[in-house]
Amino acid sequence: MGDTQRVADGEERTTVRPLRPATPPTSPGVDPVGPTTGVPRQRRPPRGSGVPARTGAGTRAGAGTGTVPTTATATAATETASTTSMPDGSEPDSCTTADASPPARHRRVSFVPAVRLPGPRAVARATRDWSRRPNGRLALPGVFLLALVATTAVAGALLVPATLGAPRSVAADASTGTTAEVPGGLPPSGTAPPFGDLPPPTATLPPGATPTGVPDGTTPVGGRPSDSLAGWARQVGTKVGIDPVAMQAYGYAELVLAETNASCTLSWTTLAAIGLVESRHGQANNAQLGADGRAVPEIIGLPLDGQGGRMRIADTDRGEMDRDTTYDRAVGPMQFIPTTWQEIGADADNDGRRDPHNIHDAALAAGMYLCKGGRNLTIPGDWWNAILSYNDVRRYAQEVFDAANRYGQASRT
Repeated sequence: MGDTQRVADGEERTTVRPLRPATPPTSPGVDPVGPTTGVPRQRRPPRGSGVPARTGAGTRAGAGTGTVPTTATATAATETASTTSMPDGSEPDSCTTADASPPARHRRVSFVPAVRLPGPRAVARATRDWSRRPNGRLALPGVFLLALVATTAVAGALLVPATLGAPRSVAADASTGTTAEVPGGLPPSGTAPPFGDLPPPTATLPPGATPTGVPDGTTPVGGRPSDSLAGWARQVGTKVGIDPVAMQAYGYAELVLAETNASCTLSWTTLAAIGLVESRHGQANNAQLGADGRAVPEIIGLPLDGQGGRMRIADTDRGEMDRDTTYDRAVGPMQFIPTTWQEIGADADNDGRRDPHNIHDAALAAGMYLCKGGRNLTIPGDWWNAILSYNDVRRYAQEVFDAANRYGQASRT
């Protein structure tokens, strides 16, 4: 306290400094009016609502927020400014409360996905690491094997049908109008059996009838081998109404295949039925079989141009067999297309050439074609598949079945 006497006499000077004002000293760019601490954050109205942003209860107006204070806030700020004195005793400038900095613009931030996808190198590295682990070493070969099996299955589904359908004979249009009526007044077979029924019965050849040589073009045989069946052909041909020349061709083809392909068990009745449906045993288009078995004039079907339900096959033999350089045509008594004849043609009469217009050569080639693929024609499924491979038409196969069944029944009477 000092000397009390001096205080009483008024000689002691006070050393107490005046109190600092409640507001901080003025600094450039800062509004001294209003509280400086505990300022709440400004609430932002919903985007697109059209309502301006509102300041909080203690927010100073114009402190760089870019918003307009409410009436209550502005009034409080004015009262505070009027009751607050500056350190030097002067009044604060009321205009400073209305100063507002330019409003801040919001930047749009592009959306960033929460999960970042790995790049190709990361995927390759992860796959390589997985393949080196024990589970990867077991699973990876299985995946490759499954892909190989799937590829093979798809290739087989596309290629096998095309391969099987390529060398297929086509019935001549001259025979499409036939009704499989057997000449000679044979009794009808009645109701046609359904697919999968037993094949037509077999009429056996006479025990003494044996081929004198296999017609492979290398074994010299005196005369025509089928002449040994002339007596049998006249006898059976009269019963079933077939020209003896054609009967010799069908019977000889059965004997040859019995020696060269015994498991096929082909019957002449099947060949005769095909010959009937295809060309009426070489008599379609007003043709006749000569003594040598050749049809004159040559039987040539309509062009295989894709019209009228026919297949479309472009020319493959330059017209040598079918006299057509634009499309292939089925030729001869058994109606072979050129590509099939080139594959399966035979020389049954031992004249040194394979002639699709000769019924001896054509019948043996037809029998060889039916026996392809290890078929056993005593099995119903193999018999039907053989006929459909010759001409993939259900009505055609049914007509062949009916005719073969009638031939077999009539030959045993």
